[in-house]
Amino acid sequence: MCAHVIIAEDDEKQAELLRRYLEREGHAVTVVGDGLAALDAVRHGEPDLLILDVMMPRADGLDVVRVLRAEARELPVLMLTARTTEDDLLLGLDLGADDYVTKPYSPRELMARVRTLLRRSRRAAAGPETAGAVDADVLRVGTLVVDPARHVVAVDGEAVDCTPGEFRILAALAAEPDRVFSRQQLLAELHGFDRYISDRTVDVHVMNLRKKIEPAPRRPARLLTVFGVGYKLTDPAKAAARASS
Repeated sequence: MCAHVIIAEDDEKQAELLRRYLEREGHAVTVVGDGLAALDAVRHGEPDLLILDVMMPRADGLDVVRVLRAEARELPVLMLTARTTEDDLLLGLDLGADDYVTKPYSPRELMARVRTLLRRSRRAAAGPETAGAVDADVLRVGTLVVDPARHVVAVDGEAVDCTPGEFRILAALAAEPDRVFSRQQLLAELHGFDRYISDRTVDVHVMNLRKKIEPAPRRPARLLTVFGVGYKLTDPAKAAARASS
């Protein structure tokens, strides 16, 4: 799975370490040292993945993600951050980062995250045919399809790009439609993925999922809040039929 990866990191030693690990796995690597250079490299380099440090000169990583998503670029972004406060991490996810690793980090862990993001990105690029493939393990809730084996989500036949955290939550909900999951139960699905997690992390993932799978995210019909308890996933057509009967 050779890819073009851009590393945006102003710490030269860290950047060189990452470059060596990535090239060892067969990837082509471009290294830049500030936020504006990162934007320029993405716009002209057609990369498959951006590894982005949060604290950089000229434009920080959060600003870079904000601009890339405003330009409707679907490039996977893995953020590196020395910030460990929950608000900083949630902000990165909310702006559109796909994953994050906190410093100091294990290079082996980071490479595992890279492989996951590249696999997910390429499966999503395969299109809705892949998402709709017949498989006994595919989860279906109305017109929502979740394929855990291929890490693919589709709604009404259209592929939906989900981050790893979003996917874990959605797969857990889709496995048991109409069951109400508490935030703590959904946090358990994220265990080992997010090292700094809380109830608010689940809420951010749910909010972002609604933007992707709901026709009207502020009036959700699939991913519902059960006040005082948690969340559930339901088939809107069946719910409407029950309400009218």
